[in-house]
Amino acid sequence: MTPISIAAEPLFQIGNFPVTNSILTAWIVIAIFLIGGLLIRSKANLQPKGIIAFFDWLIESALREVEKIVGDRERAKRFFPICGSLFFFILISNWMGLLPGVGSIGINALHAGKIELIPLFRPATSDLNFTLAIAAFSVLATHFFGILAIGFITHVSKFLNIRGIILAFRQGPMQVIVSIVEFFVGLIESVGEVAKMVSLALRLFGNIFAGEVLLTVMYSLVSFFAPLPFIFLELLVGAIQATVFAILVLVFLKSSTEGHAENEHGELKSEN
Repeated sequence: MTPISIAAEPLFQIGNFPVTNSILTAWIVIAIFLIGGLLIRSKANLQPKGIIAFFDWLIESALREVEKIVGDRERAKRFFPICGSLFFFILISNWMGLLPGVGSIGINALHAGKIELIPLFRPATSDLNFTLAIAAFSVLATHFFGILAIGFITHVSKFLNIRGIILAFRQGPMQVIVSIVEFFVGLIESVGEVAKMVSLALRLFGNIFAGEVLLTVMYSLVSFFAPLPFIFLELLVGAIQATVFAILVLVFLKSSTEGHAENEHGELKSEN
């Protein structure tokens, strides 16, 4: 049985930058995205037909679902590109591990002091570095949209409410105490932002890496028929994990821009 490594294996280096098998797979997924997007864009028109009509229906349906979550069309259009891109990128990355040759075709090289088979391709989402990177990007994106929606000072005050303490001195000692409590609550919120990133990364990595281990073990025991149910299971898990990741990011984006809806309508919307 091919040894299963938690860390992605380096294949070659570009200068001082090591290119691992997970990075190589991620580049392939990006190429699929770019080529597919350019082809769909070149054939898009006001009366789509065939596969273009299917993608048009798929995107419009997804946009409606996003609108149901965020509550208004404007923010749905603003958040959909980032959440949709994350969903499809993670989905394709998850399913890449089910293709023949991924994880099994490789080169014999020295790894951890022994000659081992190093796979040329490995699902990007089975690399913790990759899932941490996209989780960090997602959390930073929520802060970026939050600053655009409610302003830098107001957004930062959620986590470091020094302004509230200064203003509270004009309102009496009781308000100062409340502001100090809010300051420490903001610090807890800051820790929560780090927890969001770690949670997103570990959830995705754990599920996909566990699936890779399961399929590797099944293939080592029996090559035909028996692994088929597990392959279908991994197809489902890959789709679910991509959906969960995208929806969580969408919810974080909505939360970070809640003040935007208040500024537009002049009142707080009640959540049902």
